[in-house]
Formats: sequence, C-alpha cells, structure tokens
Amino acid sequence: MTLFEELSARGLVEATTDPSIAKMLETPQTVYCGFDPSAASLQAGNLVSIMMLRRLQLAGHKVIALVGGATGLIGDPSGKSAERNMLTVEKVNENKKGIRENLSRILDFDGPNAAIMVDNYDWYSGLSAIAFLRDVAINFRVPQMLAKESVKKRLEASEGALTFTEFSYQILQGNDFLHLFDTYGCTLEVGGADQWGNITAGTDLVHRMRGKTAYGLTFPLLLDASGKKFGKSEGNALFMDAALTSVYDWYQYFLRASDADVIRYLKVFSLKSLDEIAALEAQMKADPEARIPQKALAEELTRLVHGDQGLQTALGATQTLFGGSIEGKSADELETIFKDVKSATLAKAECVGKPVFMVAAQAGMFKSNGEARRMAQQGGLSLNGDKADDKRTFAESDFIEGRVAVLRSGKKNHFLLKVS
Repeated sequence: MTLFEELSARGLVEATTDPSIAKMLETPQTVYCGFDPSAASLQAGNLVSIMMLRRLQLAGHKVIALVGGATGLIGDPSGKSAERNMLTVEKVNENKKGIRENLSRILDFDGPNAAIMVDNYDWYSGLSAIAFLRDVAINFRVPQMLAKESVKKRLEASEGALTFTEFSYQILQGNDFLHLFDTYGCTLEVGGADQWGNITAGTDLVHRMRGKTAYGLTFPLLLDASGKKFGKSEGNALFMDAALTSVYDWYQYFLRASDADVIRYLKVFSLKSLDEIAALEAQMKADPEARIPQKALAEELTRLVHGDQGLQTALGATQTLFGGSIEGKSADELETIFKDVKSATLAKAECVGKPVFMVAAQAGMFKSNGEARRMAQQGGLSLNGDKADDKRTFAESDFIEGRVAVLRSGKKNHFLLKVS
C-alpha cells in the first residue's frame, strides 16, 4: 500500500489539487501545515493536522509547522460565523511558545529529518503596505476571492458583515505558501477541508508568480457520530496542556468514544497499522462491553501527548474513581477526578469530631441521619476508601491537604466533601 493509499484508507483525504499527488508522495517532499495561535495550547481538534504531519515525517518527508503569528492577529474567516477578537503581538508570542511545546511532543524537531517551525510574522512584520499591494495582492482577482467557499459561507452566516481584514486573509496565507516555496522548496500544503480556499490561493499564487506547480491536500473535518465537532467536551475545548485540561479528562474523553466513532478515531490518530485496527474492530464486535478499542485509543493518545507518566496518572485516577485507593492523590487531583460527582462545602468546624454518617447527611449525601446511620452500620459507608461505621468520627487529618475528603456509599456512589 502506498502512502497516499494508506492516508485514503484512514479517511485522511478529502480533496487534492492534482491527482499526481499520489505519485509525488512516493519521493521526499517538503510539506507544511498551518496552526492558529489563538490559544496558549493546541487542542484535540489540532491532532488531525499534527498526526498528518507525523505520518508524513515518518514516511521521510520534510515537514514544516507554520504558526500564524501575523495571520493570527487578523483571524481566519474559514468556518467562522462571526469576526474573532484580535490578539496582541505579545499574546501571540506567548501562545507560540505553548504551541511549540505541544508540537514537540509528537513531531521530531531533532535529527536528520527534523521538523521546522516557522512564524509568518517574521516575513510580514517588515513588509510595507505598498510592497504588499504592489507585489502580492496584485495577483489576486476579487471575483475569484469572493467565489471561495469559506468567504461565501462567512458572508451568508454574518449577513455580509465580513471585514476587509478578514477578506484579505487568503492573500496572506497564499503568500505564506509562496514564501515557503521560495525559502524551503515547499511544494505541498495540507489542512482541513475548511482550508481549501486558502490552500488553493497559495497554489495559484506560486503558479502565477513562479511558473511552477504547487499542490494542496485537505482532510475531512472530524465530527463524531452525532455531528458534534471533535475535541469539544461539554462545550469546552480539550487542550493538550495538562494545566488547561487534566490528563485524566484527556484520557476519559477518548475512553468514552462511542462504538460508532472509535474505529474511525483509531484510523485518524493511531500509529497502529490498519490490520491492527481491524483486529480491534473484530474484538469490539465480539465483546462490545469490554471496550477494548476505546482503551487502546485512550492509552495511545494519552501516552503520545502526556508521556508514560501522564498515562499512569490517568490510569491511577480512573482506578480511584471506580473504587481504588486515593492514597498519594493530591487535593487538586481528587477535585479533578470527582468533579462530576455530587459535592458540598461545609465549615471544618461542622465536621471535625462529629460522626462521619452525620456529616454526610448534613452535606446532602443522604436524605436523613437515619438513612446515613443505617448505611454506616451495614458497612456501606466509607471515608477516603476506609470503612466508616456509625462510631467513626471525622478527624482533622481526614481532609487531604486540609481541603477535601472522599465519601462513598455502596460500591460506586461517591461524594466529594470540601471544607472551608
């Protein structure tokens, strides 16, 4: 199977500017993909682009990750229904550092085939408006620009409220391709399907100004089976930075992938062979309750993004949630692990020295003291993993870091008690 055939089989080819790309990818090329510096960390949705570059790098191609320091100051209208807030240069530079760190976990920036990271602010910051209009913008025709699908959709969604600044974005991205073509011999740009208009702006500009052929390849936008955009968890972005999205939440997102989505996710993100993925699919059909493909996906992507230590942290947190020991867990970790269970906050004076069952009832874990006492007498109430009978009282040391304690009734009913 050729590289292009494998990319197609994995669902990573939406459109190409030329069918000869399939043959072209059989010899080393220089390829680039752009990343928007609108946040201090890349997100799970960016993984499609990153893993595309990783596959190309492993196949021997030179890959360039372009961070849009200049274009990020303007905002790409592609896929947007409203104008974005403009960032400052300082904020973009801060975000760029986080993006470099994110990318370095997956792309190899060392060695004979090292990836390159560039910032288009470097070639735009010193370019005058006159030079830009005279040398670059003159090569673009307004009817062609208006015909771009990204522009048409933005105009429709915003009832025509597309600024000239946003409209000019495709000229800037097209010129990025020309710059990388001239500087690095870059001949191929890859990106999501919503970038088609911007990519072809670049291929057209290279052809017009250099008389050479440049190429573009897009991959489908990844949606789950319900049509929801991939990488969004309950309305929030899933960040690659553990300070913004915990390792546990990252792991759980992929572990919760539906049977309808998980094989597709494996094809897109996993470095497992297609044969290995087919075997996982067969296991899922034979024993869907075991969720073997989901576990394989969650473990591989957590290790890829957060390393072996991150994976162990996620596995330990998952085990804790399902009745394992909380020993060694910090208060912050416990609040993350149990963020979706019932919780309450009481004054410490209302807890210390009082029966555990009584405090649990006061916090709202049970409907009454009587119900809580019966649970404790029957051995079904625990505090921080240890049985708490009706004689057990709260001690100051029961609160991890003086902040939280974990109560459980039965095997699965957790309750997080916080103290002020």
